[in-house]
Amino acid sequence: MKVVVSKEQGKVVVEDVPVPEPKDGELLVKMKACGICGSDVEKVFGDYGMGSKKIGHEISGEVAKSNSKDFAVGDRVFVRQRVPCYKCHYCLHGNHTICDLFQKTNVDPCGLAEYFIVPKVNVENGGVVKLPDNLTFEEAAAAEPLSCCIRAINKLDIKQGDSAVIIGSGPVGVMNALALKAAGAEKIFILDINDSRLEIAKKYGTPINSLKQDPEQIIKNSTQIGADVVIIATSVMKVFDQAMKFIRKGGKIMLFGVPPKNSTISPDANYLFANEITILSSGYSIKREIETALNLISTGKIDMKSLITHKFKIDESQKAFDLAHKPENAMKIVITT
Repeated sequence: MKVVVSKEQGKVVVEDVPVPEPKDGELLVKMKACGICGSDVEKVFGDYGMGSKKIGHEISGEVAKSNSKDFAVGDRVFVRQRVPCYKCHYCLHGNHTICDLFQKTNVDPCGLAEYFIVPKVNVENGGVVKLPDNLTFEEAAAAEPLSCCIRAINKLDIKQGDSAVIIGSGPVGVMNALALKAAGAEKIFILDINDSRLEIAKKYGTPINSLKQDPEQIIKNSTQIGADVVIIATSVMKVFDQAMKFIRKGGKIMLFGVPPKNSTISPDANYLFANEITILSSGYSIKREIETALNLISTGKIDMKSLITHKFKIDESQKAFDLAHKPENAMKIVITT
């Protein structure tokens, strides 16, 4: 079978390896669609600072072999590569995605492979979800980043009519806009310097090219007091200073894009204190957010098809990653078998 790996910066290769055999309680899943995430791009082209460097975690597929009573051969499934234990101190406090088990679990060899093993613990702890019949595999794969956005939005406790700024108009920037709208936000501003992506993003919020316009003035004129929340949906942490200019007193800033290793921010602590600004971060998701995302897509409340602009076969993975790295006229990129 074919599996995609990265052994040198900026390059991926497709290798042939034997198809693995599932053990007791495990599943062998045939990958049907796998989205390229910004974290995958960082793993290949940058200096990824979060755990495993396996490529591919936005996965949907079909059960090829089953050693689990809960799933049968032919089941169409979404697969989450990480699962929490639901029992530890972190999980009991709602911090499921920093649970020790969550950081250790994964599929084998990775999500960007023709076939992969889902370990028993993943199967038992909600890492596999059956798909609604009306959902395509590509839409299901894209439900993974949407579910992460839903988790972040839940942390922000959005009120009906709230305003929001999203810095970054890539796929997760737009998906955060979709999740914000579903939660009740009304004024949504989407910032970037990529006009082609902003052209797509204008369907979901007010696009602002921060090189050509004055975002602070636009946001202040519209909201009077600043945005209720700012979501940093990029790995470029120098935009944090911008976020501080956009947020209202008592507002919340969400770190959503994965910062490279050794990234730093240096906000004025006195300003944070005096204006009671909250800084949050959110990564990943668990089964409940996955199910919410799948439901929003399958019921037509969120249109995911329009965000999937490019599809590549697994043999074309380098071409797909090159486009994801410099995404001219591209939004969500999906690799299929």
